[in-house]
Amino acid sequence: MFATPAFAQTVGGAAGAGPQDMLIQFLPLVGLVVLFYFLMIRPQQKRMKLHQQMISNLKRNDTVVLNSGVIGKVVRVEDKEIGVEIAQGVTVKVVKGMISEVRVRGEPAPANDSKA
Repeated sequence: MFATPAFAQTVGGAAGAGPQDMLIQFLPLVGLVVLFYFLMIRPQQKRMKLHQQMISNLKRNDTVVLNSGVIGKVVRVEDKEIGVEIAQGVTVKVVKGMISEVRVRGEPAPANDSKA
């Protein structure tokens, strides 16, 4: 009763929509794709490249931190796996991709460490 049946009234109709109108409609979608690339994909690719470089530079006697939080010393480097000594006389094989960090030898000791 109170609503009017004017649902689809346009000035030019659907036949008047040209390629410029379609371009204007797709422009925000293209902008979102570009924004998504620069905010999500590109930083992840950089991080992955740095991780691959860190893994390829592994050598014996490096101290590594695994994704599980285990800290150990590299005793053997192979193609896809490394041997990590996690305790004196305890060596485990680890897939290279599971290394999250390589620690520097000159890293300062924690404040609560009793070593002088």
